[in-house]
Amino acid sequence: MEKIEVTRAALAGLAKSSRELPGAERSLDELERLLETAGGMSAARVIQTREGPEPPTYFGAGKIAELAELCRLNDIKLVVFDDELSPSQLRNIEDRLGGGVEVIDRTMLILDIFAQHARSNEGKLQVELAQLKYTVPRLIGKGREMSRLGGGIGTRGPGESKLESDRRHLKRRIAALEAELQRLEKTRSTMRDGRDRSGMVKAAIVGYTNAGKSTLLNRLTDAGVLVEDKLFATLDPTTRRFNLPGGGSILLTDTVGFIRKLPHHLVKAFRSTLEETVLADILIIVVDASDPEVCAQLEVTENLLCELGASGKPVLYVFNKCDLGVAGILPDPKKAGNSVYISALSGQGLEQFAEKLELLVLSGRRRFEYLIPHERASALNILYSRATVESVEYTERGIVVSATVAPQTRGMLSEFER
Repeated sequence: MEKIEVTRAALAGLAKSSRELPGAERSLDELERLLETAGGMSAARVIQTREGPEPPTYFGAGKIAELAELCRLNDIKLVVFDDELSPSQLRNIEDRLGGGVEVIDRTMLILDIFAQHARSNEGKLQVELAQLKYTVPRLIGKGREMSRLGGGIGTRGPGESKLESDRRHLKRRIAALEAELQRLEKTRSTMRDGRDRSGMVKAAIVGYTNAGKSTLLNRLTDAGVLVEDKLFATLDPTTRRFNLPGGGSILLTDTVGFIRKLPHHLVKAFRSTLEETVLADILIIVVDASDPEVCAQLEVTENLLCELGASGKPVLYVFNKCDLGVAGILPDPKKAGNSVYISALSGQGLEQFAEKLELLVLSGRRRFEYLIPHERASALNILYSRATVESVEYTERGIVVSATVAPQTRGMLSEFER
């Protein structure tokens, strides 16, 4: 069997003060997991304590020299910085490091992972667009040939062959990608409209990357979504029907995971995918209960939901992987009533999860009475399929129906309300 060569890399980050060193170490721990997901391994890490990055080289001159010596002694050919680097910083750092050492930043590493994990046509186009808009100016700024995109970490993806083509055509490619994504968004919008007309409540499964969102959807609906113990294993949304204990049904959608320092470019490129979260009626926020960073990850998730305009919705907090232990507790006692501890892998706690989810669904439903003319009797089918019908009486004036109805369905039948 052919031996696969693993890229050895050094991780680099900043801490504003000695008090913030532990936080910088945790951030590099996550960067190391990203590197491993991309197929590399961490051979060293360097943290400099300073108020902010040095504009030309991120690190100060002495720390850059130390990093260069570290790479030379340990045969390291890749350095990954934990923050976003400007085109000039990339060029200057590589010039100072020498020895053929490539430099990428956190965003480029995440883009590389996205390139590996995109499965749908839309996902691949979104990745390529994000790569072109973010990476190309940095490559041009380096004054190096596009052949740099040869397959190493931070350099691969759907757009690599395009990036090697004539630079004058890159703007045309970006425009073509944007046009194609707009076309696909119209198709996605049509599908959403169809789901809206069904009157079914929509719940989006959101949360930090690798919290177990896809495992939960698979356990509940046999969705068959790829599950891996890697960051960003899921990029493309998957929607499935889930039957509640009381007999009703809702739609569950698995979504792309969140992460610290999620680049704005990626949020913008994946906006059509993330809109599944914005348009949902209920949010199911999944967090890894066994992770020591559980509270910080929950904070990142809630902040990103707010940035997307998806805050203020009914929320069920799902603390997953509790079979591995619970590392933290809810920082806000007000959330305790809408939280549940489960193991999506073993099925532990899923009955309670379903019950609490149903309570959230029903909290937005109210009992109404309708008078449906006999010639419009087809409206009764809408109630049977999208509401809980409690009684039906056929009278001379029409069909009198008492039903518990969700807001979406009520809007469709408002003309028959008594």
